[in-house]
Amino acid sequence: MRRFIKTPVGFVSSLVILSGVLSATLSTAVQAANETLTSVKTDTTITLDGMVDSAWDKASVLSITLDNLPYKANNYGGMSSVEVTMKSLYDDNFVYFLMQYDDPTKSLARYPWVKQEDGSWKQLKDKDQTGHDNVYYEDKLALFWNINARGFAKKGCDVACHMQNDEGKINGFDQKGKAPGRKYTREGQTIDMWHWKSVRMNPLGLIDDQFVDSVKDPAVNKNWGRHGDSKTGGGYVNNMNADKTGPAFMNRSEGNVDGYTITPSQKTPFVDTFKPGDQIPGIMSEAFTGSRGDIWAKGDWKDGKWTVEIKRALVTTGDKAEIQDVQFSDLSKAYSFGISVFDNSQINHLYHDGVYDLMFK
Repeated sequence: MRRFIKTPVGFVSSLVILSGVLSATLSTAVQAANETLTSVKTDTTITLDGMVDSAWDKASVLSITLDNLPYKANNYGGMSSVEVTMKSLYDDNFVYFLMQYDDPTKSLARYPWVKQEDGSWKQLKDKDQTGHDNVYYEDKLALFWNINARGFAKKGCDVACHMQNDEGKINGFDQKGKAPGRKYTREGQTIDMWHWKSVRMNPLGLIDDQFVDSVKDPAVNKNWGRHGDSKTGGGYVNNMNADKTGPAFMNRSEGNVDGYTITPSQKTPFVDTFKPGDQIPGIMSEAFTGSRGDIWAKGDWKDGKWTVEIKRALVTTGDKAEIQDVQFSDLSKAYSFGISVFDNSQINHLYHDGVYDLMFK
């Protein structure tokens, strides 16, 4: 965000004032240069593995500081700020992104089941004052891409973020203090949302492809304007038995994604041969088919840093792609975007002011 300091009249000489103006001008120029992510043409095959290989050396770096949180959760112990670096490449068919940021904790324990001393099973949860978890959840990353939302090119994600007022109401809908903010656009406008989830999606090599539209009635959609893209199959469900007293399934073998999710190749009926303190994943995930599964990604956490590689077709052709997906069809134009990082948090996230542009070179 650009900030300008008002100097008291008569406090400094004209020389100092001139110096201040020049400094502000230089600072603004530097910031303007940093507001664009340049995607560079490549003829190298990009392997999505969360590792930085030499193919990325030709791409320039954009650094973005995320230092805002939408609300103060009473049990949030995550980061208060983070620097995200981005690179981009493209070829004739796809665009690629490399994103890295420091995170001292690798958070994958999303509602795990834990066996108790008395032989029962307990699913760990710790909800904050808004009814959302910041303790037993997962690390996430989100990208917002403008499709046709008025004002996004200047304000970024702010145009779709609607915060709770002092009475616990959002635009007339009483949420009884349970919603710190909801996302929706104006009528007929949409935003593309790429939601990388370290537990539910990363083991499958995908991003949860979503979008935001103008729905602002929770009776129509509990997530207001946020929806998943069209799909023909796949998804994630809670791993819970019919009585809701324990897990329904378990992994065939241990050591899978630190044991916090169950994928189809590992899924097997739960048989309790466990000892107190043992954990079973609280979620089961299967790759999306259809438009909701058309973004590939792989993240890796090492030495306190997440590295996430992303791949998507420049132009998608799935069901309702024209209103759910940003289309990189004109490589001469700028595409506005914003990013956020979720540090082991359900909805609380680090975000930045303003907006950034993707340009193709």
